[in-house]
Amino acid sequence: MPSRSAAGVRTGVRVVVAGDRGTGKSSLIVAAASDSFPEYVSAVLPPTRLPSDFYPDGVPITIVDTSSSMESRVKLIDELKRADAVVLTYACDQPMTLSRLTTFWLPELHKLEVKAPVIVVGCKLDLRDERQPMNLEQVMAPIMQKFREIETCIECSSATLIQVPDVFYYAQKAVLHPTAPLFDHEKQCLKPRCIRALKRIFMLCDHDMDGALSDAELNEFQVKCFNAPLQPAEIVVVKSVVQERIRGGVNDLGLTLEGFLFLHALFIEKGRVETAWAVLRKFGYDDDLKLRDDILPVPTKHAPDQSVELTNEALDFLRGIFQLYDSDNDGSLQPSELDDIFVTAPESPWTVGPYVDAAERTYQGNLTLNGFLSEWAMMTSLDPACSLANLICIGYGGDPTSALRVTRRRSADRKKQRTERNVFHCFVFGPKRSGKSALMNSFLGRPFSSNYTPTNAVHYATNMVEQIGGTQKTLILQEIPEDGVKKFLFNKECLAACDVSVFLYDSSDEYSWKRSRELLLEVARQGEECGYGVPCLLIAAKDDLDPYPMALQNSARVTQQLGMEAPFHVSVKLRDSKNVFSKIISAAEHPHMSIPETEKGKKRRQYRRLVNSSLIFVSLGAAVAVVGLAAYRAYAARKNT
Repeated sequence: MPSRSAAGVRTGVRVVVAGDRGTGKSSLIVAAASDSFPEYVSAVLPPTRLPSDFYPDGVPITIVDTSSSMESRVKLIDELKRADAVVLTYACDQPMTLSRLTTFWLPELHKLEVKAPVIVVGCKLDLRDERQPMNLEQVMAPIMQKFREIETCIECSSATLIQVPDVFYYAQKAVLHPTAPLFDHEKQCLKPRCIRALKRIFMLCDHDMDGALSDAELNEFQVKCFNAPLQPAEIVVVKSVVQERIRGGVNDLGLTLEGFLFLHALFIEKGRVETAWAVLRKFGYDDDLKLRDDILPVPTKHAPDQSVELTNEALDFLRGIFQLYDSDNDGSLQPSELDDIFVTAPESPWTVGPYVDAAERTYQGNLTLNGFLSEWAMMTSLDPACSLANLICIGYGGDPTSALRVTRRRSADRKKQRTERNVFHCFVFGPKRSGKSALMNSFLGRPFSSNYTPTNAVHYATNMVEQIGGTQKTLILQEIPEDGVKKFLFNKECLAACDVSVFLYDSSDEYSWKRSRELLLEVARQGEECGYGVPCLLIAAKDDLDPYPMALQNSARVTQQLGMEAPFHVSVKLRDSKNVFSKIISAAEHPHMSIPETEKGKKRRQYRRLVNSSLIFVSLGAAVAVVGLAAYRAYAARKNT
């Protein structure tokens, strides 16, 4: 049974009970399920199900019993890795079993990389020697300090049914309302991603945007999250608690953001983590504190050669956001200003690959408007759900369905001989040292460097390109390392996302030219076989160096044979690469042109034409025969009459 529905809601919780032999695992399970102490239980029980109405959260629990014998180790490991929560048992009348938790069981969970929360349970409480009392909190505090995965410690008795139902309630609660994503127990504070989510919620509830929740706004928040209003006296109590504990948590206008965050931290500290989760989930957050997929109406691509772009409405919103956060009006965003934009998102999305360092910045490292919009265009193209989620998190107030649009299939664009796309994805192929990275850096306005650094990972560069007539299009360059081409082309749909490809070679180097030609032919064959043929350009880089004598003649011949434009010569060092990007955009805007065709592809096309001609001839012949037969029958009928 899947543990989550399509909307990300839990449909079940799987709890695995483990521990030393004789610690009372099976008796605990039977007592919880039947509310009675069993006189006899088998060594290992079959999976036991507690129905959805067993606990208030309304989610059924499947309890899995395990054996600690060596013969059952493989099955035990499998069950632990599948667990949503783990109940580790020890026997209150056997102190050695408690020691075994820290010497074997908890380290074993670490070794197996089990990420599930752990509930430590002392069974057989009724059998503990009264002459040796134990303070559970004092004993478990250092253990919980060392093993952070422990959510709760509890002792119970299956014989007397003391706290037996609580064991699996806490296990379910640890799964449905986990503490770890929200609170750092070591630092005793909310975690950064939780703070960001609560900041967004606070801003959504602060309708008059005065920086505080008035009594009316606080009451509206309460009704939305818990379906019950706060009484005036209750609001007074809430504010009093905040005022006593945190300076600036309440002002003349109401509950401040600091007070709002403090209240949620207080709920968690008091063991009411489900209250914080009720708020977060009401505002659309999942267990990772990201917006749930079911509230992100991401448009569906029906074919691999379609893409997703931002609509004009979303772009206008982003331009407004840029101007709002460009506090010094210098036309660029400082890192701190960019961080402020994403302060209500799970994190700033462009601090890691493939977005980090992929857009145009000023010499001071600030992000320009073109760079800002290009990063959004790239994120929308590569990960539409992430783009839409971040749009919503930073305050996009329009209908989410109006933020993104799906483009027409590229195969349809070829037939119509035009495209309506505003964002073009370009693959950059070429051998090592051909100048791929230098070209991409020049695209972002970065100075030329003669230092060579091989590209081993995915490398992107994105910017806006102004075309003739003043229109702007966004170009995304993706460098394909030479060593990764074979693996890249192994995917039969690898070219589906490509609007145009360029092939660089060092015009002064014989090997570079020959290898670039090989790559071009490999891609051309892949396009012909898979039906994703794309416009291609051949670029002779390093034009400032003495050319390889045969390269000019051979490259002109190859491009002519393949039906492509002649090679385009550039020198990044001499800063004459600017026009090449307009040329790349122009090739992408004419999706029916510059598609290389190999000899095999030409023969295949000629064969198809021949077959089609034959079919047309046969069809015409059949039509003539039908008409002739009809005429003969009409003549015969008149003759008989």
